[in-house]
Amino acid sequence: MTDLLRVNGGTPLKGEITVRGAKNFVSKAMVAALLGETPSVLRNVPLIRDVDVVADLLRLHAVTVDYDDAAGVLEFDSANVETAHVRDIDAHAGSSRIPILFCGPLLHRLGEAFIPDLGGCHIGDRPIDYHLQILRQFGAVVNKQGMGIHITAPRGLHGTKVELPYPSVGATEQTLLTAVRAQGKTELKNAAIEPEIMDLIAVLQKMGSIISVDTDRVIRIEGVDRLAGYEHTSLPDRIEAASWGSAALSTGGDIYVRGASQPEMMTFLNTFRKVGGAFDIDDDGIRFYHPGGPLNSIVIETDVHPGFMTDWQQPLVVALTQAHGLSIVHETVYENRFGFTDALNGMGAQIQVYRECLGQLQCRFGQRNFYHSAVISGPTTLRAAEIEVPDLRGGFSHLIAALTAEGTSHVSGIELINRGYEHFMRKLAALGADVEMI
Repeated sequence: MTDLLRVNGGTPLKGEITVRGAKNFVSKAMVAALLGETPSVLRNVPLIRDVDVVADLLRLHAVTVDYDDAAGVLEFDSANVETAHVRDIDAHAGSSRIPILFCGPLLHRLGEAFIPDLGGCHIGDRPIDYHLQILRQFGAVVNKQGMGIHITAPRGLHGTKVELPYPSVGATEQTLLTAVRAQGKTELKNAAIEPEIMDLIAVLQKMGSIISVDTDRVIRIEGVDRLAGYEHTSLPDRIEAASWGSAALSTGGDIYVRGASQPEMMTFLNTFRKVGGAFDIDDDGIRFYHPGGPLNSIVIETDVHPGFMTDWQQPLVVALTQAHGLSIVHETVYENRFGFTDALNGMGAQIQVYRECLGQLQCRFGQRNFYHSAVISGPTTLRAAEIEVPDLRGGFSHLIAALTAEGTSHVSGIELINRGYEHFMRKLAALGADVEMI
């Protein structure tokens, strides 16, 4: 049964909330614990659905997982890793795409791995071709079966040279998790260098890996025979922090995001300031607020790090409906990320999407008939509506729109938001939002 949220909009969000570890790092650090032959401890862990999914998958492989929700601490013991039953993996994976990253660690620990059909948010094509090709280059044998893919390494895994056609985060993670115990050296060109990737490298180094990162997106890994566990504190979730910042701007509010960190958010903060938002930074977090006066239209092009993160654009688009003039957003990372704008237009926004590249950055989608550019005309008054959440980031954007709009909206499918936003109902209450689950 789908959760339904009643939202009485039009009230500025004001108050303080806390963000914990990054969703896009924590789940990968949990997978890395499979490689360790001694216990691991991960701190600053959020209570989100993705953490539950990975914890369940680890337990299926006989990994002991203990989670202290209040402290945000996960403890793992991977000393006795076992093969899990195929049907159990499929049942527990659900829509998560995390199982693909289990392959390298499981091949090292057990000599085999199984991947069920993979899900995830419907924001564009995220094929596993990169992953499977990378595993083959290391020496894995890939066999497709009825319920998924069975992977073995009859001759072990060996270092290789990998060059990605695009700096894919997932493919970079796959290479790292596979290369650290492969025999010999691995060179990865055109790697992703997001902060979450660098934090994963820090974890792997603590475990005993030898990894160097060059300035030209080249990562070099020297394989080692064994890895120990780790103790690590996750970097904060820069996506969630920016989402609450956008909510403050859109509703005319004032939100202190405890735990938010400036270094990983510099590109967003620059854009936030250009739009007309204000922020104050201290050692414990960032205060995002609307300083009064009109917001400014802007041109944004998403890009891999250190560019403007694709996950930042959807919440900010809601704020741009309140800006004066024409704003342009050119999405270059995922080809189908503007589906959420239909609901915004139904609420009174004026957003047009185009197949053309309305920007200067090199784009993979310009000649492929994807609607990947948007023009937002503002300011427009948003009206309450019946809304169905399409995906994680689009869903939070719809929630921001409902909080900004005049009147009472009903938002269905909000369980998707639990995948990446910890205790978001408690946080809404702390910010004075007039919301109720019905």
